[in-house]
Amino acid sequence: MAASLFLPTSSKPQNPVPNPPKPRYSSTAKITCSSLTARSQSAKHHLLSLISDQERGLSTQKDPAKRASIIEAIDAMAVLGRDKVTTGDSLSATWRLLWTTEKEQLFIVENARLFGTQAGDVLQVIDVENRTLNNVITFPPYGVFFVRSGIEIASPQRVNFRFTSAILRGKNWEVPLPPFGQGWFESLYLDDDIRVAEDIRGDYLVVDRAPYNWKE
Repeated sequence: MAASLFLPTSSKPQNPVPNPPKPRYSSTAKITCSSLTARSQSAKHHLLSLISDQERGLSTQKDPAKRASIIEAIDAMAVLGRDKVTTGDSLSATWRLLWTTEKEQLFIVENARLFGTQAGDVLQVIDVENRTLNNVITFPPYGVFFVRSGIEIASPQRVNFRFTSAILRGKNWEVPLPPFGQGWFESLYLDDDIRVAEDIRGDYLVVDRAPYNWKE
């Protein structure tokens, strides 16, 4: 009996239905997707324009109005990233700092010259599969300060981290430093180009995908 539900009961070939109706495809989903993409690109361009002359956040420290405008633009990006998973494999990358409100990083960037050098790229190197995070400040051509962390995925957008060790390294030397601290950050928006994050202290971070992979 079950077979008769799926197979013809007659040995004669079945006549095809003349001029079968064509399936209808709604364009609503395509239009919605296109609209969201356009909004994302517009909001991203606006944010990147706002931070382009801010020296990674150094100039913003002295300009409360500019800071407010940038955070408003970040909030707009967060709306676009709402309900998206930003803690998957696409989070793994060498991320390069474009702008931040984090005072410790900005202090090092601003005052590296006092030690006869200058700060190069400031990086976050994330490996979701191996549950690692390195926060890195480079001092070309040979210097680097980096903090190793272990991470765990706490939610679709939140990552918990715990510092495990820190290293200050020069050309022919390095100084190990004790680990310090733990916390979390949320990637509010992530795409193929940039990531926007907020951390446990309410600091913001805008980074792009570096054109290289940093290795210890």
